[in-house]
Amino acid sequence: MVDALRSPALSVEGAVPADYADIAELTVRVYVGGGLSSEGYATELADVAGRAARSELLVLRNAVGAIVGSVALVLDGDFAEVTESDDEAGFRMLVVDPEAQGRGIGQLLVTTCLGRARAAGKRRVVISTGSRMTAAQRLYDRLGFVRLPERDWTPQPGIDLLVYARDL
Repeated sequence: MVDALRSPALSVEGAVPADYADIAELTVRVYVGGGLSSEGYATELADVAGRAARSELLVLRNAVGAIVGSVALVLDGDFAEVTESDDEAGFRMLVVDPEAQGRGIGQLLVTTCLGRARAAGKRRVVISTGSRMTAAQRLYDRLGFVRLPERDWTPQPGIDLLVYARDL
């Protein structure tokens, strides 16, 4: 399989409404099916149109055009209490197909978010991640994010989110 960071053929692009069903299926499969989130959160995970209305929805496709990763980038406004000021951006619901994990797709999606936030004049990117999402936490650490435990939050009972930030 191709390493996303070394393949010029793979790029992050904006999602279109025709992608929403595939993004919803992938997100629910990874988060709920992978034991990273509760079944009760599946409705929000599947609400791709709602995410797209509040964020810039990005996808990465494999060589045959199938979506293998997605993320919701928030440059303006708020998306679930993650950002606290106009000079902060955030991203949510980063997801990579399990069959494509370990190939740099998550890193490419995150670095794309960082670049777009920087280009939009933001000074910091703030994110939250589930306490069980250890692979994501390792990625964020590797990319220079730091923990902001004072901003941790619980959107629903049983879902405890850890907050990380990276200055741009």
